[in-house]
Amino acid sequence: MVDFYPPTSPFDSGFLDTGDGNRVYYEQLGNPEGKPALMVHGGPGGGAMRRPTRSWDPEAYRIIRYDQRNCGRSTPHASVPAADMSLNTTRHLIGDMERLREHLGIEKWLLNGASWGPTLVLAYAVQYPERVSEIVIQAVMTTRRSEIDWLYRGAGRFRPEAWDRFRDGVPKDERDGDLLVAYARLMENPDRAIREKAAADWLAWEDAVITGEPNGVPGMYSDREVDAQIAFVRICAHIFSNGAWLEEDQLIRNAHKLAGIPGVIVQGRHDMGCPVQTAWELAKAWPGARLHIIEDAGHAGSDAAGEVVRDAIEEFKNR
Repeated sequence: MVDFYPPTSPFDSGFLDTGDGNRVYYEQLGNPEGKPALMVHGGPGGGAMRRPTRSWDPEAYRIIRYDQRNCGRSTPHASVPAADMSLNTTRHLIGDMERLREHLGIEKWLLNGASWGPTLVLAYAVQYPERVSEIVIQAVMTTRRSEIDWLYRGAGRFRPEAWDRFRDGVPKDERDGDLLVAYARLMENPDRAIREKAAADWLAWEDAVITGEPNGVPGMYSDREVDAQIAFVRICAHIFSNGAWLEEDQLIRNAHKLAGIPGVIVQGRHDMGCPVQTAWELAKAWPGARLHIIEDAGHAGSDAAGEVVRDAIEEFKNR
């Protein structure tokens, strides 16, 4: 196990102008001359972590973290009704990653992410394999419609009372239809009270999914200020109701294009939000990837899962 490094705060921060009215916040930590590594946050719409990073060697790595469109410190914020969600698609988000790489003058970088993060990591790496040195991902989601259907419907078999509350958060005449489309519509309502309630109902379901997992954290999703709740759910509902604009199985089907990129996949056996099947299928399709299934972990991870992630980061720092 690698000891935690001393807390590292940003040495640089700024906003990337995307050219379409969006500004993406980014910051850099560690060694300006170190190995570049991009941290791709989950959600979608979760925003980059704000606390100092302690898992990365600050002498070896140049760590970049950023807030994806319309969340965190990026503008316009999705809590503002005027923010145009049509400009927040997987294609736009991949373009932002590549634009950020060019802006920072980076030739190749390690990509790291968890949950929704692996969807963007994989989509970017398939499109720009020559720009990726290594990949370390955890709690893997590839945003197939089958995965989305599990998270927002199938998992209700284990928490039926919580799922009923989630379903009942949309108008009665939409409860037997596509709940994500219904929530996406609620999140576009000009009445803030309606948006706040829909966000709270959605996040209560997200919290319920991980309640019974090992190391499940109460309020893991809902424990954020109200504007951040609204942005998170508005972006989630928008992206997931559109299947992330990906063909079913697209990322796994194209994983052979990652051949030559060393990859480590860390997956909790008891992950209720992103079941282990997806990580298993990805590992089989990605030549040379190493899959670690962690027996005491769910979506929130565990000490053992964190150790495997840190070991991979440590292994790749001098590569």
